[in-house]
Amino acid sequence: MARGRKQGGGRKEPRFGLAAAMADLRLDPKDRIPSDNAPKKSAAKKKPVEPDDEDDVPARAPKATPPKPKPARAKSRWGMSVGRMFYWALVCGLWGVIALVGVVIWAGAHLPPIQSLEIPKRPPTIEIVGYDGSMLAQRGEMAGANVALKDLPPYLPKAFIAIEDRRFYQHFGIDPIGIARAVVANVLHRGVSQGGSTLTQQLAKNLFLTQERTLARKLQEAELALWLERKYSKREILELYLNRVYFGSGAYGVEAAAQRYFGKSARQVTIGEAAMLAGLVKSPSRLAPNRNPEGAAKRAQTVLAAMADAKFITDAQAQAQIAHPSVAVKPAGAGTINYVADWIGEVLDDLVGQVEESIVVETTIDPKLQSVAEAAIIDELAAKSVKFNVSQGALVAMTPDGAVRAMVGGRNYADSQFNRAVTAKRQPGSAFKPFVYLTAIEQGLTPDTVRQDAPLDLKGWKPENYTREYFGPVTLTQALAMSLNTVAVRVGLEVGPKNVVRTAHRLGIASRLDPNPSIALGTSEVSMIELVGAYAPFSNGGLAVSPHVVTRIRTLDGKLLYMRQTEQPVQVIEPRNAAMMNQMMQETLISGTAKKAEIPGWTAAGKTGTSQDFRDAWFIGYTAHLVTGVWLGNDDNSPTKKATGGGLPVEVWTRFMRSAHQGVPVAALPNAQSPGVVPTLAQIASQITAPTAPAPNAAYSARSAPPPSRNNVRPEPAAGLDGWLVDRLFGGRR
Repeated sequence: MARGRKQGGGRKEPRFGLAAAMADLRLDPKDRIPSDNAPKKSAAKKKPVEPDDEDDVPARAPKATPPKPKPARAKSRWGMSVGRMFYWALVCGLWGVIALVGVVIWAGAHLPPIQSLEIPKRPPTIEIVGYDGSMLAQRGEMAGANVALKDLPPYLPKAFIAIEDRRFYQHFGIDPIGIARAVVANVLHRGVSQGGSTLTQQLAKNLFLTQERTLARKLQEAELALWLERKYSKREILELYLNRVYFGSGAYGVEAAAQRYFGKSARQVTIGEAAMLAGLVKSPSRLAPNRNPEGAAKRAQTVLAAMADAKFITDAQAQAQIAHPSVAVKPAGAGTINYVADWIGEVLDDLVGQVEESIVVETTIDPKLQSVAEAAIIDELAAKSVKFNVSQGALVAMTPDGAVRAMVGGRNYADSQFNRAVTAKRQPGSAFKPFVYLTAIEQGLTPDTVRQDAPLDLKGWKPENYTREYFGPVTLTQALAMSLNTVAVRVGLEVGPKNVVRTAHRLGIASRLDPNPSIALGTSEVSMIELVGAYAPFSNGGLAVSPHVVTRIRTLDGKLLYMRQTEQPVQVIEPRNAAMMNQMMQETLISGTAKKAEIPGWTAAGKTGTSQDFRDAWFIGYTAHLVTGVWLGNDDNSPTKKATGGGLPVEVWTRFMRSAHQGVPVAALPNAQSPGVVPTLAQIASQITAPTAPAPNAAYSARSAPPPSRNNVRPEPAAGLDGWLVDRLFGGRR
């Protein structure tokens, strides 16, 4: 022990407390927290310490680098950014509020006098006169006084609430929820598919404002809606609305509309009739049950479903009414001039807006030609409708500058107010072929260009001529006059279907056209008014036209409200190309499919058309004086008994045009040759050798020419030749 004490260097005293506990603690450099202020050594100056022996160095796991605290300067910058953002947001919001208040004040300053609501003005009278000043028709307020809400069946006002403003009793004149829903729906549909206006807003628009679609008008409408909600109760607003809303056909208010469409008081309408009236508000002109019964019935079904969804009626009641749709009563009787009057009523809003006082509408209609057109359609159908199973017809005649002189929209306005001349869209058949050949002419071909009339196979699609005969090399003039379908398809593919569509649109066709090979045969539907208007450039030297019927609108005391401005001429066909097309379409009347169409002393041209299964029969023909189109067919699109463009339509056209040209100085078509100068098809066909062809099908033998012999290969143009290919392609008989 003495040795141990000696080696220890003396006696050690025991220690107690904190000092004793901390006595043996030692800090290692690795236990120290590195300081951010310590100078950092360059990576290049660091040298790895390599041990002499790997066994002498214990393995050490890598230590995670502790996160560095953010500098105080960064925190201060972030605080400054948030502060600035809040400041500028506050400034922008304040200016936005100021701007909104300014806009509201501006819109309110331009409001019309709201005192006019105290004395409601009745709708004005509209007098429609011909271009000679004679009275043609009259439109105005229908008989029917205001009716109290308590006197109406409860489901009538509920029908309007269900389809137009479900939250009528919850909002304050403006419905933010409805507006948001409409915005979402319109964004999803990428268009205006739903509106957010309340019944109060609609009433404000009808009472005080015009129909223009501007932001200023919407703001005024909103302010007036708020004013109406403060001044009147919900029942009073609803009663005002029902007695002032427009229902089409000159009917204002539910009482007038019920009398007009159903021949009864609004107090007596059924649930189905109430739904049909409520559905009219969306588009009175388009959905009027006396002109578009199918559209009105479909809209009424939507209203009935909305009423059932809102628990205004039961599902059983809705289904019962849908199963037995309401039918509009027939008016006492009216002439076909009412088709024109209805058309004018539809365009008035675009021309002068809301009509505040009685007006006179001066038109381009010739009353004498209107009577001739009406008689031609009615007499032809009376004589041959049963034989050919044709129930309806339409006619449009306009000058080469687009002024409509006569329009017949149907056989009998009292039976059907649906305007087949303006609203209906049908397949034009071969009446569309001039746009194909014009495209070819514009790409360098001529009337004498030869193309092959022979069988054609387009991936299983085999266009054939009406008689299944083929005549080998033929000129474009021959092909158009005889309406050879295989040549039209070949030319259409050669110039490109898209180019054909562009040509048709350039000339005035507004309907959607499908650019496929069958476009050459007129498989896309068009309306008569646009098809006749698209033929007008051929008659005037290639200038575009806009079909129109209104020239001036004035008040009864002579104040001018509208005058049609003379349009600047736009050349859509080069005069040289128009002349060649006139030369080709003249041959259709000389020795083609429209040989019956003849006006003594006049140069005329045109084209027949027959759609698949003989559903539509067309003839569009023109002189330098008039362009006239005739259509015959059935509203249900059912086939006729082989009624073709070269038959009934040509007979109606010839009767009308001969009368219309009496006493008119003769004028030639632009750069067209007189009849007889162009070589006839008989002269040209004598030089053509036709290949051997199968005999005509017996189903068509009654109206087909006999098989050509080797000595005479020119076929007589069959009246139905232009429609045969479409008939074969889409389910026609063989």
